[in-house]
Amino acid sequence: MGACLADYGGLVVSARKGEFEAGFESAGQTREHVHLAKSLGIQKLLIVVNKMDESSVGWAESRYNEVMDKITPFLIETGFKKEDITYVPISGITGDNMKDKVDPEVCNWYKGPSLVEILEALPLPAGRDANAPLRIPILDKVQLENARTIYGKVESGVVKLGDKCFMVPNEHPCQVGVIKDSQYREVEYARPGENV
Repeated sequence: MGACLADYGGLVVSARKGEFEAGFESAGQTREHVHLAKSLGIQKLLIVVNKMDESSVGWAESRYNEVMDKITPFLIETGFKKEDITYVPISGITGDNMKDKVDPEVCNWYKGPSLVEILEALPLPAGRDANAPLRIPILDKVQLENARTIYGKVESGVVKLGDKCFMVPNEHPCQVGVIKDSQYREVEYARPGENV
């Protein structure tokens, strides 16, 4: 369900010698996760090349390029467009290039944004209008006594506590009693792009 709700996919691959290759072999999980993401409708991927600080890598530009050169043709063959693929090198254990850009003394060749900067700059897909009629495609539902809980993503409009709505196609009337965000915290409203 989580992948169906996503606008963008993030794929973490290891730069460590042997680990990337093991995940990328014909039966490796990297290939499996790419196929799964594509089949669930994810159109844009962020490839996070982790463990760049590992001793077999040492923030080497050549290893980063090798990973990109091996995985890019496979992604394109799977159906992703080159312009919809973004790469970022990081070290998860030290935090380098995650929130803040990597120090040039650690890595002098990467001039791009950090992982968080990339995530914050991702645009919302077209058609997400807060002023449009409310539309939440239902991905799952639970019926308990007189209340029905639905799970979905707000595609357009804004849903607020107390809103009177219709579930279509049968135009079943309902009223919003509780809204929970993706962390299951109660909120007063949800905007386009939010999972509720």
